[in-house]
Amino acid sequence: MSDRDEAEEVWNPKTKLGKKVANGQISNIKDAMNADQPIMEPEIVDQLINLNEEVILIGGTPGKGGGKRRTVSKRTARMHKSGARYNTKAMVVVGDKNNVVGLGYGEANDTRAAIESATREAKLNLIEVQHGSGSWEDQTEHTSSIPIESSAKVGSVQVSLKPAPKGTGLAASDDVKKLLELGGISDVWVQTQGKTQTRENLLKASFEALENINEVVK
Repeated sequence: MSDRDEAEEVWNPKTKLGKKVANGQISNIKDAMNADQPIMEPEIVDQLINLNEEVILIGGTPGKGGGKRRTVSKRTARMHKSGARYNTKAMVVVGDKNNVVGLGYGEANDTRAAIESATREAKLNLIEVQHGSGSWEDQTEHTSSIPIESSAKVGSVQVSLKPAPKGTGLAASDDVKKLLELGGISDVWVQTQGKTQTRENLLKASFEALENINEVVK
C-alpha cells in the first residue's frame, strides 16, 4: 500500500460528534447513540464497536423448474426518453449480537455499491435492543427475549414480537431471525400479517417493533 493510499484511509471527522469520538471524549457506542447530535458518519460506529453484517435477500430471479431463486439485490427499471435506466436495491442488517442493531436500505447502479450504501445507512440507523426474561416463571437473570410485546406496521405488513421463555428459539422467518440474532435476541414469538413476501416491509416493520420497545422500557 502506498503512502497516498494510507493517507486516503485517515478519517477526518466533519461533525461535532465525530470530533468528540476522534479525540476520545466519547468512547462508548451507547453514549454516541444517546448524544444530542445524531450519528452522521459511519466511521463513528467503526471506531466504537465491531459489528456483524447480514445481507437480506430481497430480490429474486426465475429458478430452474419454476419458482424463484432469492438474490441479495433487486433490480428495477425506469423508462426514459433515452431508454430504460436500471437501478439496484439492497438491504443490510448490522449488529453486535448483544444489544445494538441497525437496518439499512441502499440504491445504486450495481449490487456491490447498493450493498455498501445499505451498510452505511444501517450504521447510521442503530438502535438499542432491550432484553427481558420472556416469562414471569423465569426468575433468573437470563435475558434472551424481549421485555414486552411490541408491534409495528409498514405498508400492508404488520409484525408483532412477543416475549418467549428460554429455549423457545426464534419462531420467525429466516430474514427476521437475522435481525433478532444480531440484536442478541434468541427467544421470541413473531406473528405477521399482510403481504410478507415483500421482505423490505417485513424487515422494516420488525425493526420498528424492536425500536418501539425503547419508548416504553428505556
